Amino acid sequence: MILSGKEIKNKIGKEIFIEPFSEKQVNPNSYNLRLHNELLVYENKTLDMKSDNKTKNFFIPPEGLVLEPGKLYLGRTVEYTKTNQYVPMLEGRSSIGRLGLFIHVTAGFGDIGFSGYWTLEIFCVQPVKIYPDVEICQIYYHSIEGDYDKYSSGKYQNNRGIQKSLIYEEFEK
Repeated sequence: MILSGKEIKNKIGKEIFIEPFSEKQVNPNSYNLRLHNELLVYENKTLDMKSDNKTKNFFIPPEGLVLEPGKLYLGRTVEYTKTNQYVPMLEGRSSIGRLGLFIHVTAGFGDIGFSGYWTLEIFCVQPVKIYPDVEICQIYYHSIEGDYDKYSSGKYQNNRGIQKSLIYEEFEK
């Protein structure tokens, strides 16, 4: 079952934490999250899953930034989220998708117990100008049935910024 926007609002500060929180960002069954002004891009054209791929960061100025097609940008949400009772899910907003801008290409499924900023996998099909603080995606919450273990991986938990892929750590085990 997906929580309604009213239920998300009722659970803020108790079972769901979104900081900062604004009632203006509540939807009928989700909550809009905003784009932070920092982006990361990988430096190399070819990425290696077994390597700690180098990145460079830059900032989106208030007047906006045009993204290039065929390039992966990693961004993050302004909001820090946490829940230990629900499965958080992230999707791009339809208005953003209709510009050919894909916000969360593959990893929108969160784990119960995740706390942190959401890293966004941003990709566009044609040049598109983006702006900091735009409501770019939406989080929604599923209830869960049965016993479960909370997310406890140290890989992305309690992050403080954009998280590049850390899959190389799995090869080191």
